[in-house]
Amino acid sequence: MKRILYSLRQYRRYKASLKALCHHPQACYPRATDIHPDDLKKQGIAVLILDFDGVLASHGEPAPCQAVLPWLEQCVNVFGAHGVFILSNKPNLTRRQYFAKHFPTIRFIRAARKKPYPDGLQRVLLESGIAPEKLAIVDDRLLTGLLAACIAGVRGIYITAPYVQYTKRPLVELFFKFLRWFERRLIL
Repeated sequence: MKRILYSLRQYRRYKASLKALCHHPQACYPRATDIHPDDLKKQGIAVLILDFDGVLASHGEPAPCQAVLPWLEQCVNVFGAHGVFILSNKPNLTRRQYFAKHFPTIRFIRAARKKPYPDGLQRVLLESGIAPEKLAIVDDRLLTGLLAACIAGVRGIYITAPYVQYTKRPLVELFFKFLRWFERRLIL
């Protein structure tokens, strides 16, 4: 309940920023794979943070979608060995083990509090030693990851067509579809 109240207070404070983000052509992409890491680098982004559920795979999956793997490799090549992080509200052991084996330079950030609290982003800022404007987070939720981006002063990139798998987890996916719809209604 505390997290919901915090989200609502911060939503009122950052509603205009979230709305502007939703209308900015360089801040909205259907899928993460539609983002060109080289373009982000040219725009001054030095560190990329990725949400997992919806951005790299459908909810509850232990590993990223096959279609995402070449893009992840490209991100590591562009941003370097310490320039890509995963900030998920569900950083389970299976996912961390997958990345340790297949993408050992991509680090999971475990924050004391879940998004939209900016703790995870602030931790990346401390670990990387870069300025907030050189960091970007890719997320499919306006009132969690992208709200955290507004709070922390980092660039947000909104995924508008997240990965879903209704046949495998219909109730979970429908719940998150409703949340995304509700968030867009609040913001726009």
